[in-house]
Amino acid sequence: MSASAIEAHDLVKTYPGGRGRPDVRALDGLTLTVPAGTVHGLLGPNGAGKSTTTKVLTTLSTPTSGAARVAGQDVIREPGQVRRRIGYVSQGTGADQLLTPRENLVMAARLRGLGRAAASARAAELVDRFGFAEYADRGAATLSGGTRRKLDVALGLVGSPHVLFLDEPTTGLDPEARAAMWDEIRRLSGEDALTVLLTTHYLEEADRLADGLSIVDRGRVVAAGTPDELKATLRGDTLTVDLVEPDADLVRRVAGAVPGLDEVLVHVEGPAGRLVARTPDGPMLVGPTIAALQSAGVRHGAVAVSRPTLDDVYLRHAGRSWTSAETVEVAR
Repeated sequence: MSASAIEAHDLVKTYPGGRGRPDVRALDGLTLTVPAGTVHGLLGPNGAGKSTTTKVLTTLSTPTSGAARVAGQDVIREPGQVRRRIGYVSQGTGADQLLTPRENLVMAARLRGLGRAAASARAAELVDRFGFAEYADRGAATLSGGTRRKLDVALGLVGSPHVLFLDEPTTGLDPEARAAMWDEIRRLSGEDALTVLLTTHYLEEADRLADGLSIVDRGRVVAAGTPDELKATLRGDTLTVDLVEPDADLVRRVAGAVPGLDEVLVHVEGPAGRLVARTPDGPMLVGPTIAALQSAGVRHGAVAVSRPTLDDVYLRHAGRSWTSAETVEVAR
């Protein structure tokens, strides 16, 4: 396998609109490179193209144009070879809830082409590795959320893949289970030299786990690098003000008139909201910003000044929030 476990060049994926509607361009020239033996985070809001990218790279969907290789194999010309070299853990569980963890692992191994004895041996190996011995022969439906998610990862590893695709692996897990999953993912890339492509909405998860990141928006990679490299592209501070029942247009006009505030964004989610802005000197701008908001009758809560985060990087490159919240950007 080459030094790059995943290479995608100018991927385009278009879905027919149907009933006279225009076609949907889910991928619009996406280019991505993931070095072998690393954890790579794929970030972006819903509809950005993350899922479509994963489907193309795992041969579940054929691109309209462009090229991609995974584990050294062409996803278009050699889909069978790609599938033999990858594991895929979807956001929903892949385990049969009527079977035990051991039975699920044996079945997955058999589907991979292993004989009866080899499948049992592989299942036993994974039961031991993931600490399933205590509940290996209980129904999968009785497992806790964290244990069930570990079983999903174990199922993805049955075929000893070169590349493992993890789609939102910690969604819905409690903090303890999430931390345990993080440890397992780091172990996979460290001890096993496995390449992991991780899609996530958790910024802390991406910051903690990923060796490299690609931020995807509107079907393109809009920023890429290590977490530290991406955060280093932003200078100055981030000023954040929590808002109470805000008028987004009013807050936008007021904040936009404060000298020194740049890249002003207003998020509104129900009765709450947040003002986020970049500034060369956060502490110096707290007073003028709050005075301007109070003069306009804008109710506010906590005020914070921080160094750049991955969320700030995303807002800089994509111009909208991670959520579906209303976001208004001040043109500068």
